[in-house]
Amino acid sequence: MRFHILTLFPDAFRGHLEYSMLALALQRGLVSIDVIDIRDYSHDPHNTADDYQFGGGRGMVMKPEPVFEATEAALSGYSEADRAEIPIILFTPQGEMLTQQVVEELSRAQAVAMICAHYAGIDNRVPDFLATREISLGDFVLTGGELPAMALIDAMSRLVPGVIGSPENVAEDSITSGLLQHPLYTRPAEFSGMAAPEILLSGHHANIEKWRREQSLQRTLERRPDLLATADLNQADLKYLKSLGYQPPEIPE
Repeated sequence: MRFHILTLFPDAFRGHLEYSMLALALQRGLVSIDVIDIRDYSHDPHNTADDYQFGGGRGMVMKPEPVFEATEAALSGYSEADRAEIPIILFTPQGEMLTQQVVEELSRAQAVAMICAHYAGIDNRVPDFLATREISLGDFVLTGGELPAMALIDAMSRLVPGVIGSPENVAEDSITSGLLQHPLYTRPAEFSGMAAPEILLSGHHANIEKWRREQSLQRTLERRPDLLATADLNQADLKYLKSLGYQPPEIPE
């Protein structure tokens, strides 16, 4: 998996890429990350990448030319056919919400380009004629697109074979499985009067799996009931959820 990051602040990525799971993935050649300074593609002595808004208004707007040229340079090594398949992501508050489903869709591509906007925003010719998808982390405003880019790189990299120790670990993650993850415990079995559930120490694997499944169902019902509408639930799951007061949505005829 190859990531091409277009940003005004390339140094923002150093710590995350040098001291995390991604550092090992980079060392092993499982992913590659190309961080490109958009200012290198401005054409004035001051490397200007922003300007005043047409029509007036507060805040500066990122200029389109450096962004288009930086993207062209980032993707210049691909054939025309391959380029057509590479998503070009723009991080904006107006974009679709980043979910695990979106992460999995994007992970099917051989490479992804990510544009990190800043200031009041970016010239709208970028989303209109360059970006193929706009993505947001949520209903809040950040100072720039670097943090969303790091989040997406991290989420996508976890799906690359070999980055995470076991494929089963990825399949059992919260959200990935369709439900929130069950509670986790490790040694010591008791700490300051707080004990781990006895069932986890019983060695009875069938009972442990049943407990974990029920805990996942309960957590999801309490914290993210919206996920239950699309989760893969069997009859035992539904029976347990109903015992907790869950009412499955009616399917319209």
